[in-house]
Amino acid sequence: MADMAGWEMPVSYGDADGEHVASRHRAGLFDLGDTGLVELAGSDALSALRWLTSSDPARLRVGQIQHAALTTAEGTVLDEILIHRLAASHFLLAVNGANLKTDALWILGQAPRFGDVAVVDTSSRYAVVSLQGPASREVLQALTGADLGSVEEFAFTYGEVAGARATISRTVWSGEDGFDVLIPPSSALRVWQAILQEGADAGIVPAGLHALDTLRLEAAWRSYGADIDETTSVLEAGLEAIVAWDKGDFNGRAALAEQQATGLSRRLVGFEMADAAVAHAGCDACIAGAKVGVVTSGAESPQLVKAIGLAYLPVAHAKTGTEFEVHVHGRHARARVVALPFYQRPKG
Repeated sequence: MADMAGWEMPVSYGDADGEHVASRHRAGLFDLGDTGLVELAGSDALSALRWLTSSDPARLRVGQIQHAALTTAEGTVLDEILIHRLAASHFLLAVNGANLKTDALWILGQAPRFGDVAVVDTSSRYAVVSLQGPASREVLQALTGADLGSVEEFAFTYGEVAGARATISRTVWSGEDGFDVLIPPSSALRVWQAILQEGADAGIVPAGLHALDTLRLEAAWRSYGADIDETTSVLEAGLEAIVAWDKGDFNGRAALAEQQATGLSRRLVGFEMADAAVAHAGCDACIAGAKVGVVTSGAESPQLVKAIGLAYLPVAHAKTGTEFEVHVHGRHARARVVALPFYQRPKG
């Protein structure tokens, strides 16, 4: 077990790599109880979100989800979030649990300038469990009357799961098909046990934070506090896809536009180790023995059976195929820049 933003969370249920492999080939069930949830509602809620985030929530239909960043005036990342459009003027933000108070206070502080916006921390109203893997839809469908086949990626629906009212979203953060299920906390244990029982024949297993981290790394999903934070810009982190340049002004737009015009000095890249070593967060990235960057995430990939990681490197050394060294356990081990994501699930 480990402390996560005040929550006691499972690191592993006994076999972290086995939990990862099960999630890739069958399904893994994750406790995401530390997820922070903030709701915005009111006639000016959309205007507020369009200013506060890098994306454009105006593009969302009711029932859709958008990957976004809460940005600072410098274009750096206050948090990486998922925006759910519950109604025309009602939104649910899923934020990192460790950032919940910071995010909520930030949004509350900004909201009055927009007019009719109510901001409420609704985290305590929900427990969150996530079923990730190719068997997830079949297993979960047996426990709900909601048509999961009609729920597109980055969309959600409502229904009951094992008799508990639920919001069911398809966010595929692991790189596999999967569903996050928001339920009343009083129903969490019953739903958890029902999913494990229903999925027993399919070979699904409970999975912890270690498997969550290696799955998201293989899928190149950035981890807040490691790969991105208030010192890293959206563009440096390689998150151009969540910047809506055509929506008009937003917090940090000027700084990001200047970066885009003048060019970046560094960029987050994926790498694999060429020598027998595993790089971890905090290891120095070096060229000819001199430090030029830092590793932000690293692990032995259970799926790819090789050591992989993410690191910030100078743009001149960020091209795919470029070799550099990582200072690991007192020695310099060779690494190579590779394209992201490291893993993509088979189509069909």
